[in-house]
Amino acid sequence: MAEERPYKTDFGPPKYDLMLHPIIKKNYGKWKYYEVVKPGVIKRVAESGDTIYVVRAATPRLLATDTVRWFAELAEKYSDGYLRFTSRHNVEFFITDESKIDDLIKELEEGGFPVGGTWDATQAKYGLTNIIHTQGWIHCHTPATDASGIVKAVMDELFDYFKEMKLPALCRISLACCLNMCGAVHASDIAIVGVHRKPPKIDDDAVRRMCEIPSTVAACPTGALRPDMKRKTIIIEEEKCMYCGNCYTMCPGMPIFYPEHDGVAILVGGKVSDARTKPQLSKVVIPWLPNNPPRWPEVVQAVKKILEVWAENARPHERIIDWIERISWEKFFEIADLKFTHHLIDDYIFDYCSFRKTAQFKW
Repeated sequence: MAEERPYKTDFGPPKYDLMLHPIIKKNYGKWKYYEVVKPGVIKRVAESGDTIYVVRAATPRLLATDTVRWFAELAEKYSDGYLRFTSRHNVEFFITDESKIDDLIKELEEGGFPVGGTWDATQAKYGLTNIIHTQGWIHCHTPATDASGIVKAVMDELFDYFKEMKLPALCRISLACCLNMCGAVHASDIAIVGVHRKPPKIDDDAVRRMCEIPSTVAACPTGALRPDMKRKTIIIEEEKCMYCGNCYTMCPGMPIFYPEHDGVAILVGGKVSDARTKPQLSKVVIPWLPNNPPRWPEVVQAVKKILEVWAENARPHERIIDWIERISWEKFFEIADLKFTHHLIDDYIFDYCSFRKTAQFKW
């Protein structure tokens, strides 16, 4: 019988356990406890008695190759050549020699990468995590706003909350540069979403020359497009359009950009965790703020105001949606100094499955 050989492929990433630190691989699934030594430093102790320290530093989502090489040099110097990037764009180093921790932190912060973003739930001390975001103007073809620019401006303002653990509970901030929401902002405590406010412009000549009309019509999730067979172009029913930009993805002759109308919406109250209360989707609390690069002051101040009002008034372990539902949405709008308008009412008539079936505001 032929000898069975392990299956190998060069498609996709290598198997995860090939890149684990030896201490982590040895004790995989056998950890006894962990503790937060100080902001950005986590101590993990295994049942075997092995101890490893994790040092977490914030990074932007876009990194130069020189920066990645520098991280690799730090990993060789301090963490036996091992590091990892988290799903929220933090870089983590694994250290077995406790005496190296302060030297690594010093090098990271001198290089401009702050250490922090951790929390200790046993003490009800939470730090702000790094912001996850989409591509924005630098790469995406349908953005209503930038991603990296707003995230930089917001985190500069909230820097102390990343460096220290002084929030009452977890707070996830996310950003998506358009309504397709690649950044998972639909379930974040505070979400920043780029919004288009007008349907695409149809360039009939470009549609005829470059677009496959059946595929473009089929790409619309709300059925707002139909073919114009006489003129060999597309007609849009504007009342059905939700400004997602899918049609522009299929057809370059339907650009959706209006610099004077595109902007940013702020949503709050989403969570994925099932702890204490059920997972929930974010809700719009500010329907539109202008794109005002390079620092987006209106967006930054809105996010900071919501975060700080929650931090001052929430109970330990109470995430934003839990706090809001305890005090009521009316009270939240009042103390956050937000104006409730008809733009915040979900009146999209083709989404009747998710409609609320009461006129009461409290429930």
